[in-house]
Amino acid sequence: MCLAIPGKVLSLDGNKGIVEIGNMKREVFMQLVPEAAVDEYVLVHAGCAIQMIDEEEAKITMDIFKELMENEVC
Repeated sequence: MCLAIPGKVLSLDGNKGIVEIGNMKREVFMQLVPEAAVDEYVLVHAGCAIQMIDEEEAKITMDIFKELMENEVC
């Protein structure tokens, strides 16, 4: 099973960007979402942004992940 995590784009530099996932910042490859801009949300899988996602859906998904971690389901 593959899992993609939503993150907020903080900065862009060519084909790479810094994305905030929860309270972590990660450098990710942005080639698959060239339309992504700072302050937008993307799904990140294996170090690559693979899809754009709207802010509301990103926040819902992040809340679910947070709840799972708090309940030690994952």
